[in-house]
Amino acid sequence: MLTPAEELGLSGLNLDSRLRKVFYGLPPDIIVELTRRMTDEALRRNLIYSRHGEVEAIRVMLRPIGVMPDQLAYLHFVSLTILNALKRMPDLYMQDFAVREVAPLAEAEEKWLWDSWGASQRENNPVFGRLDAMVEFTSPTWKESLRFFEPNLCGVGGIHLGPTCEQMLVDVVLPVVAQHDAQLQLEVGQDLRELFIQEVIDHLEAIGRTGRKVCFIEPKYSGDGICEQAPLAEYFHTRHGMTIVHADPAELSVSSGEVYYEGTPIDIAYRDYEIRDLLALEAGGVDVRPVRRLFKENRIISSVGGDFDHKSCWEILTDPKFTQKYFNAEERQVFRRHLLWTRLLADRQTTLPHGETGGLLEYVRREHDRLVLKPNRSYGGDRVYIGHGMTLAEWDAAIETALTGGDAWVVQRLASIPVNEFPVVSEDGSTHVEPFYTVMGFAPTKYGLGIVGRASQKQVVNVAQRGGMCGILIGRPLGKLMGPG
Repeated sequence: MLTPAEELGLSGLNLDSRLRKVFYGLPPDIIVELTRRMTDEALRRNLIYSRHGEVEAIRVMLRPIGVMPDQLAYLHFVSLTILNALKRMPDLYMQDFAVREVAPLAEAEEKWLWDSWGASQRENNPVFGRLDAMVEFTSPTWKESLRFFEPNLCGVGGIHLGPTCEQMLVDVVLPVVAQHDAQLQLEVGQDLRELFIQEVIDHLEAIGRTGRKVCFIEPKYSGDGICEQAPLAEYFHTRHGMTIVHADPAELSVSSGEVYYEGTPIDIAYRDYEIRDLLALEAGGVDVRPVRRLFKENRIISSVGGDFDHKSCWEILTDPKFTQKYFNAEERQVFRRHLLWTRLLADRQTTLPHGETGGLLEYVRREHDRLVLKPNRSYGGDRVYIGHGMTLAEWDAAIETALTGGDAWVVQRLASIPVNEFPVVSEDGSTHVEPFYTVMGFAPTKYGLGIVGRASQKQVVNVAQRGGMCGILIGRPLGKLMGPG
């Protein structure tokens, strides 16, 4: 007999096989036309990336990836467990010097934490995050394949991209799929935009703010990057009647105890700035006191807790010296099963992947083909070194750079990145199928789970590194599966 988890994974494989059959059978002219339409829709729906002043349509893979409802429920449980643990980091940092060593803050950041963290934040801690992971939805052991490699808790990308990508597939691609296999049933999941704005509304109620004027605090004049805030503002205004404004920190002011942007009072803000970036602005002469007030009054998402999206926080969630002290048995089981072993890189003793204590640097040098090096607090696929793709000399040089540079680095156990095949159109107009690495971003709230899928032919999968989007749609079992014998 198949276990429930095996049956789910094989149901996913059955669905995926049916999808692959459809796309392998599509005539080249249909693939070309779908690709053209998806590019046009990406530009029309603001699924774009601005690079050096040029606007590019973000690529959306034509073939959706299916997830079963029961898989989605498990992913929601695991992701929410991890996010809730991360939301406790400010208190753990304040009370435990060992936590401070693993998730270090600069002196000015630490002062901002002490000034901004109080009873209101402890009772209602607004952190909206995306947890990046790998998972093989089509494997009988799909639960064991679920591995989280880093948290993103501040200025989360994908709130607009994820649901827009999914809806484009439903509008453009699924009607063609239905013509070739009417039994395939795929639908969009929970809209990440709705999950986000419900968190905003809930927090306004929790802190007693009756207004619904929201400010997106962002580097609005930078020019480069994903375009999300403008389409999100339009969506929330149209769907929820909310006033949404965009502000650079320098454009905020305080009058009579209220924070304003060009005469509009701000009830709550969503920030796309880390505290260290705000401190850099302040050092350059920008008055960030309005932002400090929003933090102190618990009127900003994510709270100061969002700055604990260090990759090294995985050490706090995977080292028994922390987990036995701060987390219950159910949480520890989730962490053991689904978090990649990660350690802040330094010449020290620590718990190694198999539970023994040993020298970290000795282990890192010896097991390079199983490890990854990356900056602790960087993002966008910046300076990620994958050990098995480097010579020993190159690996040793990377270790030396990490140890002697100004940034903190982590070493992490390498996980297998799922590979999916998608139809593509070459520059000469021909069509064929190519393999792409795929990673998932899970954004959990108490109301549900949003998923942002990304695809790339590089092992570092990121839209900023010219990757694309892959839509995750909810599928239904296509028939009863039987076990062997």
